[in-house]
Amino acid sequence: MIRREINLIICAVQFLTRIPTPQLKQFDPAWIQVSARYYSLVGLLVGTLSAAVLWGASQLASPLVAALLSIAASMALTGCFHEDGLADCADGIGGGATRERRLEIMKDSRLGTYGASVLFLNLMIRAACLATLIAVAPVLAAIAMICAQSFGRSAAVTAMTIMPYGGNPGMAKEGNPDRASAHNAIIAILIGIIPFVFLTPVMASAGLAVGMMVAAVPVLLAWKYLGGRTGDVLGAVEQCFEIGFLLALGAVIRL
Repeated sequence: MIRREINLIICAVQFLTRIPTPQLKQFDPAWIQVSARYYSLVGLLVGTLSAAVLWGASQLASPLVAALLSIAASMALTGCFHEDGLADCADGIGGGATRERRLEIMKDSRLGTYGASVLFLNLMIRAACLATLIAVAPVLAAIAMICAQSFGRSAAVTAMTIMPYGGNPGMAKEGNPDRASAHNAIIAILIGIIPFVFLTPVMASAGLAVGMMVAAVPVLLAWKYLGGRTGDVLGAVEQCFEIGFLLALGAVIRL
């Protein structure tokens, strides 16, 4: 039992990041779906490593430079996995006239105007919010980075649970197109909420509320224009939660 859970954690790290891991002696394709329960744990890992870069850089450089370096670290750790999903969603939903055409565009590796614009705005908003938090307290910004990364994955697993699959067979980057179980979503949420204990109740509540509202945007658009989720949609959900969460914290500290 314990060995299986360890394998699921390793599988989640391998699927979501470029972090070196031990090779699994035996692999079951079903683990990709089940390992979703540990996606937020991977977010904790990526967030903590990125937060360490943020804090270290903040001691040597300006808040904006530190923010950009921490985001660059998170992108390097994940191979831009979620950013790619956000850009693909923007291109497909924004540029396609039919469901089939939207899915075709999302499958195309080329980056279009919609994707490039949304990706640029995403990175700039996150960097500006983190820089604002760093200017107040680097430790607060580091905690915010960890919270955004961890619960962003929780939001994605929640979307995986409630949404039907909207892609074509063979296009699902998440592997098995079956929905994640409610059990997996609950575990992901409980893990993702752990770092929130280091925030004030107002910050935690505002961050969760605004983050989930912004994360709901790709969910609703995908449901309307694709009929459900794809791996790219889940990446967009994760990124949108981060945006909303950081925007909320940046607003709270200025009140």
